[in-house]
Amino acid sequence: MNFSLRHRSLLAPAVGSVLIMMLPTASANAADARIPPPVTYGAPPPQYAPPAYAPPAYAPPPLPAPALPCLWLGPYVGANVGFQWTSNIGGLNSSAFTGGGGSTGGIQVGYNWQNGPWVYGVESDFNLSSVSGTFAGYQFSNPWFGTMRGRAGYLINNNFFFYGTAGLAFGATTISSGGLSESSGRLGWTVGAGVEFGLAPWGLNPNWSAKVEYLFLDLSQGGNLPGSVSPNFQSNVLRVGVNYHF
Repeated sequence: MNFSLRHRSLLAPAVGSVLIMMLPTASANAADARIPPPVTYGAPPPQYAPPAYAPPAYAPPPLPAPALPCLWLGPYVGANVGFQWTSNIGGLNSSAFTGGGGSTGGIQVGYNWQNGPWVYGVESDFNLSSVSGTFAGYQFSNPWFGTMRGRAGYLINNNFFFYGTAGLAFGATTISSGGLSESSGRLGWTVGAGVEFGLAPWGLNPNWSAKVEYLFLDLSQGGNLPGSVSPNFQSNVLRVGVNYHF
């Protein structure tokens, strides 16, 4: 009995020491148990992810637009069609004169110079005509004519050329009656006006232009070509044309 009590008395201090040593560990484990474990975050959803960085694409500088040809400097060639009419053939300007109208068409060639908005140049043309008229049994016609003229005018928006023109006129007049006819060459003068414009703004070839032109022809003035006779011939020409500029 004494041994048992003695043995218990010896174990009690040892057990107490062990319990005392275990208290901090148990307390720490209890504290750790109260602290929630750290949360591990994964990648954010795609809608919240920052956009991927991409370097800006390299864009080469735009090429300059090809230069349009200068329509108002240099040579050109072209063609025209129109209408020619008259009320004065052979010096006759009378209500008894009938007819006096017909179509006309031809070619032209010229050269322009430009100084700022001012343009000036020279032009020559050759034209066939069906104009004719009748008076007192005589038929008068002008089968062909040509001109050599100067042109000068002003540019608007560098595309619309408003001009006046004047110069020499030449041609042939024919008088027919009773199956007989006589033709004579004539010299005279002409004056007129017109407008010419480039066709590039309408999507066409930039070397082309178009024009509308009026001319008054007087083949009753000036000298006569050899073998000519003296009938007067005055007429009006309204025509449209196109030019190709080099």
